[in-house]
Amino acid sequence: MEKTLIYQVFTRLYGNRNVTRKENGTLADNGCGKMADFTPKVLKEIADMGITHVWYTGIIRHATQTDYTEYGIPRQHPAVIKGKAGSPYAIADYYDVDPDLATDVRLRMEEFEELVERTHKAGLKVIIDFVPNHVARQYKSICKPQRVKDLGEKDDTLTGFSPQNNFYYCPGERFTPYFDLYHGEPEPYLEEPAKATGNDHFDNAPGKNDWYETVKLNYGVDYYAGKVGHFDPMPDTWKKMTDILLFWAGKGVDGFRCDMAEMVPAEFWAYATQTVKKKYKKMVFIGEVYNPSEYRHYLYSGFDWLYDKVGMYDTMRAVICHHVGTWAISNVWKSTDDIRDHMLYFLENHDEQRIASDFFAADGKKGVPGMIALMLMQQNPFMLYAGEEYGERGMDREGFSGNDGRTTIFDYWSVDTLCRADQKKLTEAEQQLFDIHKKTMLLARKEKAVTDGVFFDLMYVNGHLERQYAFLRHVAGELLLVVVNFEDRDVVTDVNIPAHAFEYLNIMEKKVIATDLLTKERLAMSLRKDGSVKMQIAARSGRVWKVKC
Repeated sequence: MEKTLIYQVFTRLYGNRNVTRKENGTLADNGCGKMADFTPKVLKEIADMGITHVWYTGIIRHATQTDYTEYGIPRQHPAVIKGKAGSPYAIADYYDVDPDLATDVRLRMEEFEELVERTHKAGLKVIIDFVPNHVARQYKSICKPQRVKDLGEKDDTLTGFSPQNNFYYCPGERFTPYFDLYHGEPEPYLEEPAKATGNDHFDNAPGKNDWYETVKLNYGVDYYAGKVGHFDPMPDTWKKMTDILLFWAGKGVDGFRCDMAEMVPAEFWAYATQTVKKKYKKMVFIGEVYNPSEYRHYLYSGFDWLYDKVGMYDTMRAVICHHVGTWAISNVWKSTDDIRDHMLYFLENHDEQRIASDFFAADGKKGVPGMIALMLMQQNPFMLYAGEEYGERGMDREGFSGNDGRTTIFDYWSVDTLCRADQKKLTEAEQQLFDIHKKTMLLARKEKAVTDGVFFDLMYVNGHLERQYAFLRHVAGELLLVVVNFEDRDVVTDVNIPAHAFEYLNIMEKKVIATDLLTKERLAMSLRKDGSVKMQIAARSGRVWKVKC
């Protein structure tokens, strides 16, 4: 088997080396990363970290305040755009590429196709976003194939819900949100009848915290009648959105990260994933699903991997911050043990606060034991967000995003650690953090005990470990003893290994010399049933002891 390691890059930010960083700055002020920044050299460096897949966030064209009308791209009204750059989750044309990312706007699709080709040549696979639940309020495709009718083009706008409509409507009512509809323009934004807002807000007046810049897509679910599904005959939206997936699959992408997948009926996903995979058999679908009671439903509907956010991410964050003990990790993996290979582990992404931010742990190193554990404890995929490996803090006040511990998705900006890493100006601590991430990822890729081995949790016989987490990984002839330390100080501790582990893993009692794969240190161990192994572990670090057995 292969351990899947996904590297999420916010494409607009990743290659931008403009350090002006003007709050609420324009494209001209702050610059923008390009697809061309992912050169063969850059992609090789990403592959050399152990990464298998690159998730290029924000490829499909979305609403922006930057004017591209000279290229035939319709201008969007700033009243319904968040930030100068706009949210990559307010799609303006499903068949187009974000012009911000192109060196030559007229050749933006060709540049994307070249990016896919370069990525594949580097031995990496390509994931892009598919945003199925909502679109920008002024959605209009200028790049759709001629045979395709645009979203909403044939809708009956006199009814709130029709199974064959693409949108939901508030008949006879004008869009009147909380904010000024002029937003500095001579004419206000006008929408009548108002469409329902993306976060299932079905009246004409979304509030400040709603996804007011988006419109909810209609997959045949009548929310006005209590979420009654009307799926036969097939809703028009199903066919249109599946065709969009097929369009991008035809461009050579290897997978889709499906935004807010659980806000779209599982019945649609069963149809769409089956249709796409019939033609593109190795296509993978990653679902952003937050309700654990729905996990198995969406996996059955064709998803390959699901975000493990409310379980493993939330728990690991609490452990890192010393809000709960490490026993909580054992509890949470058990809740998804039957679907463990399908759960996507992560500690950062564009929605979550940076580990090193003041809102999380204030130091990237504090995430290291969690990273080691999540990378090595199972065979399921792990995702790393660009900058996480350097301890990016996310404490900038960029503009619309504000100072919230996240790297902005709404503003033109550049990421400090990514800029300095490119210039070889990392601090010693940042370089050390990168080194431990790279070492761990390469171990996850090459150690057969991780890629093919059995997992055995040791916490049930190590109740004294409140800030440490210990487990075994075993494959024929090799045993890994992994112990991570969430404490802010070095510790010396005993790790108990029960007799059941020897029986379950079919290993023999013996004296061995173990090697720590992270430090190359060696340790004499006596592996005995119901015995223990004493070791020293540095603060916020871990041990990966390898034993021939």
